[in-house]
Amino acid sequence: MQLWVGLGNPGPQYAMHRHNVGFMAVDAIAETYGFSAEKKQFQGRVREGRVGNQKVLLLKPGTFMNESGRAVRAAMDFYKLAPADVTLFHDELDLVPMKVKVKIGGGTAGHNGLRSTDKHIGPDFRRVRIGIGHPGHKDRVHGYVLGNYAKSEIEPLADMLGAIAAEAPWLAAGDDARFMSDVALRLQD
Repeated sequence: MQLWVGLGNPGPQYAMHRHNVGFMAVDAIAETYGFSAEKKQFQGRVREGRVGNQKVLLLKPGTFMNESGRAVRAAMDFYKLAPADVTLFHDELDLVPMKVKVKIGGGTAGHNGLRSTDKHIGPDFRRVRIGIGHPGHKDRVHGYVLGNYAKSEIEPLADMLGAIAAEAPWLAAGDDARFMSDVALRLQD
């Protein structure tokens, strides 16, 4: 089993925040592959299903971003998973908007959800980094990240989330390079 975690903040007031693009990504995957209904578990909301031939548990921590790692750890402990079984979907300031990159391990770049997860399970998990761009000055980061996507970004956002979901079987199979390549190709059209 793989544990795929979307990072975000719970509650409708945060739903369209750039910081919640991780939640949006796992929701798109759940809808595309007909995952189970959401249920409360592991200090968050989970859905079960299959992507390709892999069993996947989708988790949206309900702990707010700063404590995401607690929910990740609870699910890992229950299913006896290792950090290598975990994939986090999260917003990334250092990537242009709608760009998607995957890497294993690394630092937290000031991202509180990554920092919390690193604290609870170590750094050796896979990250699907979803570009939101940088507002230009560090003093504007907080408001930008916790701001809604602009109207002009909604269609590209939907296209990107659709591409992530469509190419998710490559992630499930462990072919990160093919996943990134095929997502990029879909977004060129």
